[in-house]
Amino acid sequence: MTEMNNRYVDRETGTEHPTAVGLINEFIKRFSQKVSEATDQSVMFDPLDDSGYTSVNRGSATIGINVIEEQGVLLFLSRIMKVPQERKTELYRHLLELNFLATSDGAFAIEKETDTVCLRALRSVDGLDYAEFEDMLHTVATVADEWDDKLIEEFV
Repeated sequence: MTEMNNRYVDRETGTEHPTAVGLINEFIKRFSQKVSEATDQSVMFDPLDDSGYTSVNRGSATIGINVIEEQGVLLFLSRIMKVPQERKTELYRHLLELNFLATSDGAFAIEKETDTVCLRALRSVDGLDYAEFEDMLHTVATVADEWDDKLIEEFV
């Protein structure tokens, strides 16, 4: 997919989209079809809303899919837990150590406004193809589902 004259092109299908939201909605639709085929059930994930957001669930984790159109950015975000009042330094060190290898392309971060530990992956939509979209979604979903309960049990 390449941005050409403010249009995003799906390299797999050749379809042009005038916005990043349009392209990501196409990827969400394709992901729904793949999940439906794999589970032999009809699965339809919601498209992005007017603000460029939707979410999917994986185990105990909810993964937000966000397109920040003005910046041409795709953000996957899973809120894990509030930062506890005690043992903050220990938690921060643990998160940094996990970021080294355990989070793959994701990374733990602290959302300043809500003081919340999140797992996130961020990428420009320009040049993004469906395989990368699916890989990022699986990565964030897998890591968030693996670590949310463990971190809450250990630090809350």
